[in-house]
Amino acid sequence: MFRTLTAFVVALAVAVLAGAPLLAEEKEQKLEGKITCAKCDLGVEDSCMTVIKVGDKVYYFDKESNKKHHAKICKEPKDGTVTGTVKKEGDKMVVTVSKVEFK
Repeated sequence: MFRTLTAFVVALAVAVLAGAPLLAEEKEQKLEGKITCAKCDLGVEDSCMTVIKVGDKVYYFDKESNKKHHAKICKEPKDGTVTGTVKKEGDKMVVTVSKVEFK
């Protein structure tokens, strides 16, 4: 009985701790760098995608933001600041954009 109770408590603790990061609220970040096209400027994609390059890191805009801002930067990259929440999708960092400011 004691072993069963101990195993249950340990399993419950592991489940709670494993789920804790999922419950954490995503915080907005401010990214400053070159807003450009992943295909035309960086040559890392087969189709046009809006990205912001911060140092060596590349953050992809989410689908909606890509459509909204891509025409402004496809042929001419611009320095700017992107505010939004960042999450990892596969091997890419994707930013859900709330604000874009071009310099």
